[in-house]
Formats: sequence, structure tokens, C-alpha cells
Amino acid sequence: MSDPEQVAAYSHAGRIDGVMSASYLFHSAHISQVIQGCARVLDLGCGPATQLGQVAGLNPDTEFVGVDLSETMLESGRKHVASLGLQNVSFRQGDITRLACIPDRSVDAVMSTVVLHHLPARQHLDDCFREISRVLKPGGAVYLTDFGRLKSLKSVLFFAYMNAAHQPHLFSLDYERSLRAAFEYDEFRDAATNFLPSAVNLFSTFKVPFLMIAKSASKPLSQDLSVKIRQMRQALPRRYRKDLDELRLFFRLGGLDADPFGGKY
Repeated sequence: MSDPEQVAAYSHAGRIDGVMSASYLFHSAHISQVIQGCARVLDLGCGPATQLGQVAGLNPDTEFVGVDLSETMLESGRKHVASLGLQNVSFRQGDITRLACIPDRSVDAVMSTVVLHHLPARQHLDDCFREISRVLKPGGAVYLTDFGRLKSLKSVLFFAYMNAAHQPHLFSLDYERSLRAAFEYDEFRDAATNFLPSAVNLFSTFKVPFLMIAKSASKPLSQDLSVKIRQMRQALPRRYRKDLDELRLFFRLGGLDADPFGGKY
């Protein structure tokens, strides 16, 4: 994604008060559990750094490196990180299937959120997962999430346009294209099994794999971070807090435990 108008629409919808804010907070909380104790974390396909900025703000003692192929996205990310006053984030331009900018065994964790469907073919997914294993230190942590391909076009259109009244049209259109381009659950599972560390487990939303997560084990959060994450949930507008709690529930029914938000769904 390099068109400035597309980048602006994507960035706006994903900021903390945008329609994707529930999803970002959900992943930021779970990523924080996975990367506890990690000194250097690589974010693949960081885009405008909405997710990266939120995770880095929650984990100020960890160094983060964002990689993206689009220089337009990276420039948006740099501006966003600067606006947050973060000092623990840097950026690299690169192809996530050929991470020439990242040395072997040089990062403690790899994260990626809703990016992998941009890869054009299953071979590219394999190449990306192979590169993840190359750059990870032994015992390194992983958190990768993406859409799962839906079987019904009706379902695709429903999810893509359900919030159309509250987001830019270009965002809705990109959302539809992303859902159409997503990998199937079995493809994601097989690539993870073949190339990622054996400690990585795969989860999806209950019954319909609308979203998938391949992740390492969760670790306990500090009391301060745990309280902050719960306060951030409470601060969401009621509509988006409901979206977050539904996401928590569907993943819990799909087997994902260690809920960082606590309390009711």
C-alpha cells in the first residue's frame, strides 16, 4: 500500500478512536503477554505504526524495529511514533519474505498483525515464516495474526462493510480486498507447523476462522501493565468496548486463554 490516500484512510480508521481500535487493543494486550522479557522485537509489515506504537508505549523498556515495503507507510509510521514521543522504535524498509536488513538470530520476538494476506501466494507465506525462524534467537517469541479466508462471499461483504458508516470508503474497500486475499486456516497452520518454532500454537475465532493467531506462550504481566491495559479497555467508547469483548469471547471459545483484560466478556 503506497498510495497516499489509501495510507491516510487506513491510518485514520486505525487510530485509537477509529473503528479498528478494539482490534488493536486486543492484539496489543496479547502481544505484551508474549514479549515479556524480550529486549528486541521485530514488527513485520508495521504500516503506519498504529499497532507498533501502542505496543511500544506499553513496553517502553523493549526496543522495537518496524519493517515495511512501503516508504509511504514508513513515513506515516515515523510521524505517528514521533507524535507519541516514543524513543524505543526504529524503522527499516524491506520485504518480509526476504529480511536482508535483519541478521540471523538477532531478535527476541517477531510480531505481525493483519499483514500476511498481502503476500501474493502460499510460497511467499512459507518464505516469510522461514525468515522469521532465521532472525529469531533460540527460544524466541512469536505473535502473528491475520484474517482467515471466509468461504462465503456474503460473509466477506458483511464483515467488510458492517462499519461502513463510520469509516472511509477506501478503508472498507481495502478491507473487502483483504478478506478475499486471506489464506485459508489450513494453509496458515501448515506453514506455521513447517517453519515456525514448535512452541508456537495456532488459534482462531470460534467455528468461523475469521481471525487467526499463531503465538508463543503468554507470560505474566506486571501489575502496573495489567492495570493499564484494563483501563485502556474501559476508556474505549462503549461501542468499541463491545467489539473488543466479542473478540475476546470468540477467541476464548476458540481455545485462547490467559485473557489480559480480566472480568466479563
